[in-house]
Amino acid sequence: MRILLVEDDPQLGESVEAALQLEQYAVDWLQSGAPVKSALASTAYDLVILDLGLPEVPGMQVLRQLRHDKHELPVLLLTARNELSDKVGGLDAGADDYLTKPFEIDELFARVRSLLRRGSRQSSNQLSASGITMDPVDRCVH
Repeated sequence: MRILLVEDDPQLGESVEAALQLEQYAVDWLQSGAPVKSALASTAYDLVILDLGLPEVPGMQVLRQLRHDKHELPVLLLTARNELSDKVGGLDAGADDYLTKPFEIDELFARVRSLLRRGSRQSSNQLSASGITMDPVDRCVH
């Protein structure tokens, strides 16, 4: 399973990346929201772990763009924003789960497993290579 981790805090990002790799996940770590769209266009991910407080392009904007572009992969928001309005706003914007910092790594693992189980039930017929995605069911090429 391949995970896109988008976290601007170097210490936290490094720790989460290493922990997920120990759990046998392939992890690509970005420290800004700006390159997310191109990363998703070039690589097939099973899950996105997304911070809201990102430089250049905020995490909420990244999330809204993902959903606008019809990306159906699960998104776990991992953020220090713990107000109810932030949680509701993130989930209403299209996040599949919301975990606040600080967190226990075992809870992160459990949420990742849960989201990946849900995502694996949604079969995708899309084929991707070299930044080109073809969906034979919808007869679309991107």
